Amino acid sequence: MQLSIATLNDIDDVLELHSKYQIDTITPEDKKDGFVTTSFTKEQLTQLINEENALFIARKNGTVVAYVMCGSWKFCSIWPIFTQMIHDLPNLSYLGQTITTENSYQYGPVCIDKSVRGSGALEAIFDFAREEMSKRYPILVTFINKVNQRSFKAHSRLGLEVITEFSFNNNHYYELVYDTSKTLR
Repeated sequence: MQLSIATLNDIDDVLELHSKYQIDTITPEDKKDGFVTTSFTKEQLTQLINEENALFIARKNGTVVAYVMCGSWKFCSIWPIFTQMIHDLPNLSYLGQTITTENSYQYGPVCIDKSVRGSGALEAIFDFAREEMSKRYPILVTFINKVNQRSFKAHSRLGLEVITEFSFNNNHYYELVYDTSKTLR
């Protein structure tokens, strides 16, 4: 598996993988094994690549089999759920400091094709993205829908810690954090 920071040439492949597992388009039989809630467009991924350099991919035999999207809170603020999270950041502390938009970033969504689940793909792409993002931010912040237990269990095994819980649009979420100086290796 080859890990890399995505370029504009990777966008269509990322969107193809995303559409397989996004909550609005996932097949019912696949939903029980995890899903992605955030929707995004080609234009948003272009902006993420050009301005944030924070879309990470894994390819196997030339096919994108995993991605991790990360972003500054400024970038993520176009989605209402992130606006709520930004508003609540000053109420949270981690690593002995108040979490802010300057010392943290949003991790996710992350999407792993079922063909490589359980093979170490999540661990590999998580640590690759973490290492790149640690150059800018000491704290990773993310959320996981409480009904997505596969994702919650997988990220808990990686060492992400629940810092709080919140509700948005009648859904209930765990909010998790991670110290980006901690390698998985």
